[in-house]
Amino acid sequence: MDLGLSNRTAFVAGASKGLGRATAHELAREGCSVALCSRDGDRIRTAAKAIRDDTGAEVLPLVCDVTDAEQVESAIAQTANTFGGLHVLVTNAGGPPSGAATELDPSDYRDAVELNLMSTISLCDAALPHLRMAAAEDDHARVIMVTSVSSKQPIPTLALSNTARAGVQGYAKSLADDLGPTGITVNTVLPGYTRTQRLEDLADEIQERTGQSRTEIEAGWADDNALPRIGEPDEFAATVAFLASARAGYVTGVAFPVDGGRSKHLL
Repeated sequence: MDLGLSNRTAFVAGASKGLGRATAHELAREGCSVALCSRDGDRIRTAAKAIRDDTGAEVLPLVCDVTDAEQVESAIAQTANTFGGLHVLVTNAGGPPSGAATELDPSDYRDAVELNLMSTISLCDAALPHLRMAAAEDDHARVIMVTSVSSKQPIPTLALSNTARAGVQGYAKSLADDLGPTGITVNTVLPGYTRTQRLEDLADEIQERTGQSRTEIEAGWADDNALPRIGEPDEFAATVAFLASARAGYVTGVAFPVDGGRSKHLL
C-alpha cells in the first residue's frame, strides 16, 4: 500500500530511542524527510545516522527539551526551514515516574503535566502555522500524539501517567474539533506494554519491589492482553505511519490503542 508519504516532512519528538525512534524510522522508510529531537545530543545523532544509513532519507537531528517552549519553537522552525515545510507532527515524551496516587505530592503531578501535557501543547502551538500551510497547499497535515493505554484504562501504579495523559486526550479531542475545518487531522495513539527501555526500567522497579523474575513480570503483563505477548516498537510505529498517511485523511479525533487487546472498554 502506498501511504502517500513521499516528499513529506515529519517531526518526531522524543526520538532517540523507544517508540519515538521506531516511529521516525518507519516514517523515513515510507519516504518522509524526518526531523527528530531529544535532550541528548549524542543519542539523537546516533539515531539519525542509523535511520539515514538504513533508509537513505533526509534526517535532521535536533537537540531539544520538549518541556522548554523556546527550544520547541526553535526546533520546529529549523525543521520547516531545512525541509521547506512540515506535514506531520508526532508529539512524544518519556513517561513520568511510577507510583500510586497516595505516594505522590503535588510537585510530582506538576512535573508530569509539564512533561506530557504541556510539551504536547507547546509542540502543537509551534507547528500549527506550518501545518495550516501544508493543509492549504496539498491537503496533507497530521498531528499524532503518543500517549498511553493508561489514558483510557488507568494503571494502578502509574498515577502520574494516568493523570497527565488523560489531559492529552482532552486536548486532542478539542484540537481535532478546532482544526477539522482546515483539513488537519488530530489523533492519539495509545501504546500498551511494548518492548522499550521504559518497559525495562519499569520491570526493574517491580523486580526490586516484589522479587518477581523478569519472566514472571512480563507474563503478568501479557496475560491481561487478548494477544498474550508484549508488543514490539515496529508494530506501534506502523500504526503511526498509517495515521500520518494520505490514506488516513478521514480519520480524526480518534484514540487508537496499540495494546494487543489489553483495553477492555467498549468505546
